[in-house]
Amino acid sequence: MRILLLNQAFHPDVVSTAQHASDLVAVLAEAGHDVTVVASRRAYDDPHTRFPAESSWHGARVIRVANTGFGKKTAWRRAVDFATFLLSCAFRLLTMPRCDVVVAMTTPPLISFLACLFVHLKGGRLVYWIMDLNPDEAIAAGWLNGDSTLAFLLEMVQWFSLDTADSIVVLDGFMKDRILAKGIPATKISIVPPWTHDSVVRYQTARAEFRRKHGLENKFVVMYSGNHSPCHPLDTLLEAARSLACNREIAFCFIGGGSGFQKVKDFAAAHSLPNVLCLPYQPLDRVAGSLSSADLHVVAMGDPFVGIVHPCKIYNVLALGIPFLYIGPERSHITELMATDGIGRFACRAAHGDLAGVIRAINQARELPSAPFGAGAELASRFSEDALLPRFTKLIEALVPGQAIDGLPAAGHDSPSRYIRVFGGLAEASQTGDKK
Repeated sequence: MRILLLNQAFHPDVVSTAQHASDLVAVLAEAGHDVTVVASRRAYDDPHTRFPAESSWHGARVIRVANTGFGKKTAWRRAVDFATFLLSCAFRLLTMPRCDVVVAMTTPPLISFLACLFVHLKGGRLVYWIMDLNPDEAIAAGWLNGDSTLAFLLEMVQWFSLDTADSIVVLDGFMKDRILAKGIPATKISIVPPWTHDSVVRYQTARAEFRRKHGLENKFVVMYSGNHSPCHPLDTLLEAARSLACNREIAFCFIGGGSGFQKVKDFAAAHSLPNVLCLPYQPLDRVAGSLSSADLHVVAMGDPFVGIVHPCKIYNVLALGIPFLYIGPERSHITELMATDGIGRFACRAAHGDLAGVIRAINQARELPSAPFGAGAELASRFSEDALLPRFTKLIEALVPGQAIDGLPAAGHDSPSRYIRVFGGLAEASQTGDKK
């Protein structure tokens, strides 16, 4: 079967979407499928790092297209980088042959639109793998006015992608509910959480080496590791670091990247915080050491972002057996996991703005044993790559032309004229004040 995957980031990038895309592609290629990836030549968090125009990954062909490298310091820079990547990707797709299955991810958000056009023009089936939901995320973050014409157009594009897709993969039940609310049938939607990297993420002796290297010996380490963005507000955690700056036994370690990473570094510098350490994303072969070095992990979720983004770091934390503090809304995927038997004693929650609650949670965690608690191992096994990758692979293989899945027709897609009629009706409804 010929399979095409579209995403801006891919191995050796270390952001989550790149890691999970790389895992899936490796499994599909090793199963004997002819897999091609189209990604960016520039590293996702460091646009100055460039990759070869073409390479191989576990037997899959990786094609990288050019785009600008202005970075993420401002919205316009990010928009131009996204736009030039999409333009280059569109030209590259014009030269590519028909594929049996196209897997479109969500970096950048409009990449799924190109995938839709590709399958409409050349045929094949579409898997829409939603790692975050846009324009919902942009509206919730305040980057986009939800009542604007641009928001309406982007919602049309999103609906076009959802409607075109033969299969939609979401990360949790809250995300599925948001898709259902857009009028998409449940038969098209599958929940496949982002899996843990079992072969590399485990509690290990590299913890001591990492702590020694970064001056964390004899410290209680509170760690936030992952994407730093407005979707994962860290203001309350930073205020806790400032409040505890005089306590030399506690260190706050921020590892990762994203648009909010500089904000963390600026906050630490502005308040001269000696207890704050900021490090870039760690290579996959060193992730176990960095994650294991924490005594308390922090998982953050912005109140408006439930069902829009997914805090995938929680699964590695559970697998490691390290206590964690969740800062976020009371009802979310994380609180559902926290309600699991055996987890409650080693997990706690505080609301955003509850500085006293965060400090109290840190002090309570200091009283827990330093060894891994192990209570999350059984729960974590449900999210392992051994459990989830085969499920995702079977989902894709079931879409081979000539077969039907969940009642979907086996042949082709509707003509573009159908979408023109639908969009026209939606636009008319919008003008009369109706909601889509």
